[in-house]
Amino acid sequence: MTIETEEPALTVDELAARAGVTVRTVRFYGTKGLLPPPVIGPRRVGHYGPGHLARLALIEELRRQGLTLAAIERYLDRLPPGLDAHDLAVHRAVVASWAPDAVETVGRDELRRLAGRALGEEDVDRLAAMGVLGVPGSGDGDPAGEDAYRVDAGLLRLGVRLLDVPLSPEAILAARTVLLDHARAAAHELSRLLREEVPERDAQAVRSLSAHMQPLVVQALLTAFQRSLTEELREWLGEPPADGSP
Repeated sequence: MTIETEEPALTVDELAARAGVTVRTVRFYGTKGLLPPPVIGPRRVGHYGPGHLARLALIEELRRQGLTLAAIERYLDRLPPGLDAHDLAVHRAVVASWAPDAVETVGRDELRRLAGRALGEEDVDRLAAMGVLGVPGSGDGDPAGEDAYRVDAGLLRLGVRLLDVPLSPEAILAARTVLLDHARAAAHELSRLLREEVPERDAQAVRSLSAHMQPLVVQALLTAFQRSLTEELREWLGEPPADGSP
């Protein structure tokens, strides 16, 4: 279960509203053990924090990908213990990347609502550099209006969190290019493996195999990347490897 790093402050109604689901849905996930119980405060009122919201968003994303409740439970059970809201947001972003089309056109008010905070022009430029949204007038926006944005809703929350990281738009764009290049290479190799397993190109067989592999591949990629990045940072800072080798 998620460890909260911030004081839980949301009631069940506020949590449901922030997540875009019903209170009944929140309670249903709670009874199934998919969502940790709230922190009981004064007057026996349950309160939820950022970890609950991030986990709820991940559950909803997995459902949008077509996973059953049993498959979602297995996916959540495989997550490392003690993940915070940021870690869960990363998992959700990776899961959302499997979606065939996670992009939608929204106005400035809806963009603000989805982001959960006000966005200045510099914020919008940085999000555009991340590839999270298309800026009006850039050719990516909706020609119907100057305040319409093409938004990758699956990545928006993660992108908004990155706004607080002191990186220039140029550095973010360069990092995005590196990640996309390697992601495409990994996808190509995985696709080759799938073609070898399903040589007849049976569409139903391909979809079935892909549906079973998606949660496993997402978990494997994320775990491998996190471990590799940790080792790179250790080497950069001159720290010994985690396994204690020289």
